[in-house]
Amino acid sequence: MTHAPDNGFGLNRRAFLTAAAAGLGGLALTACTRDSSSPGPHPVDENAVSAAEAARSHTGRTVDAALTPQTTDIDLGGIHVRTLAYGNTVPGKTIRANVGDEIVAALTNDLDHETSVHWHGIALRNDMDGASPASPDIGPGQRFTYRFSVPHAGTYWAHPHVGLDTDYGLYLPVIVDDPNEPGNYDAEWIVVLDDWTDGIGPCPRQIFSNLQSGGMGSMGGPGGMGNMPGMGGMGGGTDQSGAPTSTATPTGVGTSSLLGGDAGDITYPYYLINGRLPTAPTTFTATPGQRVRIRIINAGADTAFRIALTEHTMTVTHTDGYPITPVDVDALLLGMGERYDVIVTAGDGAFPLVAAAEGKNAYARAVLRTGAGSAPGPGFAPRELDGRVGTVDTFVAADTVQLPGGRPEVNLSADLGGNMMGYHWTINGRPYDQTEPLTIRQGQRARLTFTNMTMMWHPMHLHGHTFQIVTPDGTPGPRKDTVIVPPMRSVPVDVVADNPGDWMLHCHNAYHQESGMMTRLDYDS
Repeated sequence: MTHAPDNGFGLNRRAFLTAAAAGLGGLALTACTRDSSSPGPHPVDENAVSAAEAARSHTGRTVDAALTPQTTDIDLGGIHVRTLAYGNTVPGKTIRANVGDEIVAALTNDLDHETSVHWHGIALRNDMDGASPASPDIGPGQRFTYRFSVPHAGTYWAHPHVGLDTDYGLYLPVIVDDPNEPGNYDAEWIVVLDDWTDGIGPCPRQIFSNLQSGGMGSMGGPGGMGNMPGMGGMGGGTDQSGAPTSTATPTGVGTSSLLGGDAGDITYPYYLINGRLPTAPTTFTATPGQRVRIRIINAGADTAFRIALTEHTMTVTHTDGYPITPVDVDALLLGMGERYDVIVTAGDGAFPLVAAAEGKNAYARAVLRTGAGSAPGPGFAPRELDGRVGTVDTFVAADTVQLPGGRPEVNLSADLGGNMMGYHWTINGRPYDQTEPLTIRQGQRARLTFTNMTMMWHPMHLHGHTFQIVTPDGTPGPRKDTVIVPPMRSVPVDVVADNPGDWMLHCHNAYHQESGMMTRLDYDS
């Protein structure tokens, strides 16, 4: 899947300050609000958008939802935080529909700033995507109703597309079922992974300000990898005994061979599954021998997770909502924004589901319980984490969802770059407020090549479409909408222009996106 780029130019090994509760005194007055800008709007062919919506299948059934983003108090499992959430839970309440249903989601903005809801992974109509300028940001106190049909089954999720609001509790699963799909499982478990700081450590805006002020020139240690004096990283989610830690520790972000180098920019106080600390995990109950479908969503802002279910093999069945030829693995790697569906046959007992924060020496945890007994404690790491780890290279799309054959009619490039001194990230040499969008025409097949010229991995996400990975030997891989692009590598994907509009293309690291690693894919009228 990954290819070496054609030239040898790259950035020095990246090293950033990790945000800490200690040492942030100078940031006490920094606002915890959004600060995004976007280039001027491109005229969208509204007739084409409406025609594409009319061409989708429609059941005539409506699924209603009410979303109220607000400031609220959340219990993470003994630790109470005041944060932003949809209603009073993290994650928000799951929205569930069948293929062809119309989702009608009425948003009431109770925040003190603009917001939106992006329907991540759903190939919906452009003016309902929840990303400006194609669809509007919603002001404080205002209401807006998202109305769209859902054309494909799969595991999706919703979150804001405004500033750094993706690093709060504003997210919820969206599940689209196909009534014609064989069930072949007895129970279902939705698992949402997250990295957490708000209400415990510095808020996301403080973290971002710290990253911007901590350029390469001020980094100590060999190769610029040390921490600033007094500026350690936020500690991992548990101490050696498994007890939660809420204060900063001097540990920084480590490396990951799976990610090709540095694991991220931030270590967080906590890592969560379904809004719960590893010391107070959510428990899913099943019966021994049952086949359980687990839908896994990475809603984190800066963290890849390697997830495994103790004493179980996982059969991977879907990537980003699309079926694959099933593959057995012991663990799975998920970048931010990615989703995987797996099937497990439940054993007898209590089994931790453990999500290792890749390269950050900490864990999130839940429990599958089918019988008596106690699950190992929160510091437990199952051997499966070091077994067969499924990555994007492991999978191939099922025959039923292969893109139609044919040669690309147009080649598009997304070169990923960065300026470490001021924490600037770019696509094709430009931050988003200076972007020159990529362009495509309705019906074209494009070869889009992500070329990562930085020493940091980037999970790249395209709105409104799925693409098919092109493997190094030229054969098709899985269908996805979000893909990890390792450092100094290129990842080619094929995309068919079948959903007109202006669509965001960006890194799903919230801090990279906010600092400029975003562009658009615009349809020519």
